[in-house]
Amino acid sequence: MNKILYFVAALAVLTSCSTSYSVQGSSSISSLDGSKLYLKTIKNQELKNIDSCDVVHGKFHFSGVLDTVRIASLFMDDESIMPIVLEEGEINIQIDRAKQTVSGTVLNDSLYHFIDRHNQLDNRMNELGHKQNQMILEGIDEGQILQEVEAEARQIAEEREQLMTNTIIENFDNALGPYVFEMLTSVYRYPILTPQIEYIMSKAPKKFKNNPYVNDYYSTAQENERRMQGFDVDGTPAPAAAATPDTTATAPVVNVPQ
Repeated sequence: MNKILYFVAALAVLTSCSTSYSVQGSSSISSLDGSKLYLKTIKNQELKNIDSCDVVHGKFHFSGVLDTVRIASLFMDDESIMPIVLEEGEINIQIDRAKQTVSGTVLNDSLYHFIDRHNQLDNRMNELGHKQNQMILEGIDEGQILQEVEAEARQIAEEREQLMTNTIIENFDNALGPYVFEMLTSVYRYPILTPQIEYIMSKAPKKFKNNPYVNDYYSTAQENERRMQGFDVDGTPAPAAAATPDTTATAPVVNVPQ
């Protein structure tokens, strides 16, 4: 009898540590009917299926249990459609030709508020080319055009940097922080340190720093920085010959973000 009680208690503890999710989706795109959708997430540095379903009359549904809240991606075949936070609660997905959104839970609402704002800034940046052409047609001086367009481009870039920095810092303790950090750093060919990244890491708690992607990126970026400055990985000055540029010199440690 005691063994049975112990088993029930242990099961209750395990269940309480898990996260159940329920995703209700709808689409106005008729061509999606009959398609198979997949939820995929990174496990052990590999992208793996964790759930799948069929689209029937514009409706689809996922549900399951996870050991932790995590970011997943909605796929159709091998094409990634959109990110989604798998967390407790009723998650709603809406897919149409103009927009794809996820709502209904705290982190998904935060994620798509960030995505909407980021897209707005991207659109403003893309519109600068049209603005420049329009000013040329209006006969405005080229020097003035260049000055105005460059100033606006700097402003948009600063707003985008601030948006990403604030979003990461505000979500250090949940799945969104590392996700946006990966988005931020994925634009670099190999891990580097920038003032923005250094500022974020100076504010970061241990939980964020211990995230596998964040830890790997930051440690590799530090190694790359030391080598570019002529130091060995352990921080000691490298031999003079090694510090001299040479076509046979060892390349910096490179860990391309996946």
